[in-house]
Amino acid sequence: MNDSDHVTDMSDDTASDPISDTAQGQADVAPAPPDLSAPELYLNRELTWLSFNRRVLQLAADPRTPLLERVRFLAIVSGNIDGFFMKRIGGLKQLIVAGISTRSVDGRTPAQQIHECHTVVRQIQQERGTVFDNILEELRAEGIKLVTWQELDEADHQALRERYIQEIFPLVTPLAMDPGHPFPFISNLALNLLVTMRFPGEADVRTARVKVPGLPGIAPRLLALGSGATFISLDDVIANNLDLLFPGMRIESCELFRVTRNANVEMDQEQADDLLELMQTELKERHFAPIVRLQVAESMPAAQSAMLAAELGLDDEDVFTVGGLMAMNDLSVIADLPHAHLHYPPHQPADHSRLALDNRSIFHIIRDTGSLLLQHPYESFATSVERFLRSARSDPKVLAIKMTLYRTSADGRIINDLIEAARAGKQVAVLVELKARFDEAANIRWARRLEREGIHVTYGVMGLKTHCKIILVVRKDYDGLRRYAHIGTGNYHSQTARLYSDLGLLTCDDDITADLTGLTNYITGYSPAPRYRKLLVAPHNLKAALLNKIQREIGHANAGRRAHLQFKTNALEDSDITKALYEASMAGVSVDLLVRDTCRLRPGLPDVSPTVTVISTLGRFLEHARLYYFRNDGAEEYFLGSADLMHRNLEARVEVLTPVESKSLRRDLRTFLDIQLSDQRSAWDMGADGSYTLRQPSPELAHEGAQEEAQEGAQETLIALSEKHLAGASHGNDRQVRRKLYKEYRKRYKSNRDI
Repeated sequence: MNDSDHVTDMSDDTASDPISDTAQGQADVAPAPPDLSAPELYLNRELTWLSFNRRVLQLAADPRTPLLERVRFLAIVSGNIDGFFMKRIGGLKQLIVAGISTRSVDGRTPAQQIHECHTVVRQIQQERGTVFDNILEELRAEGIKLVTWQELDEADHQALRERYIQEIFPLVTPLAMDPGHPFPFISNLALNLLVTMRFPGEADVRTARVKVPGLPGIAPRLLALGSGATFISLDDVIANNLDLLFPGMRIESCELFRVTRNANVEMDQEQADDLLELMQTELKERHFAPIVRLQVAESMPAAQSAMLAAELGLDDEDVFTVGGLMAMNDLSVIADLPHAHLHYPPHQPADHSRLALDNRSIFHIIRDTGSLLLQHPYESFATSVERFLRSARSDPKVLAIKMTLYRTSADGRIINDLIEAARAGKQVAVLVELKARFDEAANIRWARRLEREGIHVTYGVMGLKTHCKIILVVRKDYDGLRRYAHIGTGNYHSQTARLYSDLGLLTCDDDITADLTGLTNYITGYSPAPRYRKLLVAPHNLKAALLNKIQREIGHANAGRRAHLQFKTNALEDSDITKALYEASMAGVSVDLLVRDTCRLRPGLPDVSPTVTVISTLGRFLEHARLYYFRNDGAEEYFLGSADLMHRNLEARVEVLTPVESKSLRRDLRTFLDIQLSDQRSAWDMGADGSYTLRQPSPELAHEGAQEEAQEGAQETLIALSEKHLAGASHGNDRQVRRKLYKEYRKRYKSNRDI
């Protein structure tokens, strides 16, 4: 699927294209330089993010994607759009309420952005419905069904009714809507039935709202029937058993609806005595936040839809009619069915080749190598990052652990390691970011638990969200205190580490670890921002350093030297960085951008960005790594870390980029970038108009993309090194251990290839 069908939404109607204007009049007058502040040069942040979701939807439509994974991508798109309304549309509506009509860098007012976003969302919704219908047919062919009440026979009806009475009916509460019963509160993202009815013999119509209970494991949205491969929605069951809720009443209609509330409810931190208490209050306030979207079933009469919109204080534009299944994120229960042939082949991360074949302390390994590069999920998070923290917990020579927690997993391994370290007498300090969007409640729980164990817990720098991913360990080595560190692009979350593509660095570099000491003192105490030796840290020196390095590359190009920039990031939104990249391209610098979703820059404009390519890669794993490369006239530089090229990340968050200086690790990063850029399976090329075109591989490469190549590469590297170590083993026991390891990994790798 190509995104060109909504290109008109990406530019103002009055914008001219091509961008550059040639001076009119005398032939010898030089062309006027492009105005790099012209709004038509910048794509809209919200619209390009929606375009990203259209590409995700294409994964659901792509027949090369395994069927149940296509169902999962449908669920992901639905959840993403929900989040978009809660965060982005909610924020734009707040600007309108505040009377702020300032135009974005692309020339749009908040009202214009909302209107254009609504248009694109309706298009996505329609396309998603078509994809959903096609998938339902294919699921049926595999014996997996999503049925309606009308499709079932009387025996099924009776069994479902009995189950409903026993397991769900006590949880359901009807709420009348009349002068004696005010319009009820509608919870965010909850499914509701709007029921109209009459008393027998009366003409007056009564209205009630029934909230569909959503309790995983107790009252799931999709109820499994029989063997578990047939499902029916709970709202459908309730709608066809309303006589239990309204005995003796004549049911006139029953229609489904759902509201989305603004998640941008932020209170004044400056006035807060207790940030933890403030966040708990903010979460409660979010429950009552203004509504930004109303979804109604396609069959709902216009009069009822208008009544709901009026009661909820919404305009007609805020009402979205949904055909088919509402809230498709609930399809994840079908996506999780254990039908192996309908899923991606099982993914087993390889142990890092250096760590798998060395049973010494991980600190000794890091000390001997200087730094280790980690590539998740192709290399195991558990046997690298979690091993690092677990070793710090149990090693008697480790004296202190400091780390940041933005998101972590429910299994609590990271939390438990920190608690065990504190119980062992080590100094443990943790910054828990309470304002990690939609994970606030979980982070409050982690913070409380850590505090109860006597761990030093802080919540960051006032006014800044702490987004960096760092662990700093202080150890008493044979030659004195030495610091070891992990810096990553992904969260300390064991589940997402198997689903997201991320990079990390384990290091004992003196300058980097000294920088991290200064940074942790800054974010946990009152020390001023330190002077960094190697790290690029937002909001202190990161943005200025990136801009200076881009200008340095421009200088090389102006001097006739080869100049090259390659950035891999989730988003390119910052207008200053975008402008600098335009200037670089105009100077002749080659610019390769791997941007997963939001991208303001328009590549391939003849006078502004002729040397720029923008690629978006989507596949089985969520591309989440951030990597920045500068050719620098042969003195190449690579930086990895947590920062995207967004204004908020560069100026309103604590972010860290670390240099990767080892020649061997830089070679690995060069391979990583080359594989990403040459992907012919999962890469989309962006056009100058903001549209995307999926690359079309040759038949022999139809199933081989960057992610598949990285999976194979991690396993093959480990096998090759296993063979090398095996050949060089010096004594019997060592040889036997390594032979066992080698056989284990060869078997694991071969089984994955054979599936």
